Amino acid sequence: MINPIIFSFDIGAVTFTLHWYGVILMTAVVFGAWLADKEFRRRGGEEEFVWNALVWILPAGVVGARLWYVLNATVGGSTYFTQNPGKIFAINEGGLHIFGAILLGGAVAYWYAKRNKVDFLMILDAMAPSLLLAQALARPANFINQELYGQPTTLPWGIPISAENRIGAWTDMEAFPDTTRFHPTFAYEMVWNIITGGLLLWLARKYPEKFKPGAVFAAWLVLAGVGRFIVEAFRPDQPLIPGTLLSYSRLISGLMAVGGFVWLLVRYEKIHLKFWPAGPEAYWVAVKRKPRIPRPKAKAR
Repeated sequence: MINPIIFSFDIGAVTFTLHWYGVILMTAVVFGAWLADKEFRRRGGEEEFVWNALVWILPAGVVGARLWYVLNATVGGSTYFTQNPGKIFAINEGGLHIFGAILLGGAVAYWYAKRNKVDFLMILDAMAPSLLLAQALARPANFINQELYGQPTTLPWGIPISAENRIGAWTDMEAFPDTTRFHPTFAYEMVWNIITGGLLLWLARKYPEKFKPGAVFAAWLVLAGVGRFIVEAFRPDQPLIPGTLLSYSRLISGLMAVGGFVWLLVRYEKIHLKFWPAGPEAYWVAVKRKPRIPRPKAKAR
């Protein structure tokens, strides 16, 4: 297996460690921002806007991802963070959730768009394909960390999981010896995201006139929601809603898919809802005001 730590060194009493997870994740973030920037400018947006927005969105996304992970675990019955509140801030020990990153990162993106008078729908549509593809690029980090795997399998693409990284009944090495292989759940999502992200990007570029503002992001909700709903069936590490076989993450994924599908129906006026307007037919671009040149004061006569 690959060592999750690239290297580490000490300066005094402080140890600095570089993890593959962090390197791969940041590479995915930069790739996603690069692609979103191209899509944003293709729609008429300004250069550098996405990169400037990333300064605000990235920290918010990390905080949101961590808080969602902590909340998901706590609601699922874990007392780890309530008994060890200081561990909430221990991001270096792992534990991020994409839903929280999108939620809080999206809220900050909305604020930044309003602040700079930019059409938020343009930002959402530009970011949609990059969210799928960047997430796919980040998934190999889960393989290195030996996490997000599924149930034991005899399929040829099953992966080995070392004893210290196993959960539940699979920690019994007599019942599940070293030769046991497990579903590479992260790889299933990676393949789904590459296919759907590439398809969405191709369609948006091939038929730009067919996609009304917000439609690309609505399609992302459907594709990301359906994919995650399926993949969650292979995620025994996710806490279940009491009395059901449905995890909280799977419920959110299903709601995403349904919400995105309804949005598309409303957007193209296949259905009409009083509380949900169809939306604009084109992106709006704020008109920059020319700097006002002060006129010379009239001389007193």
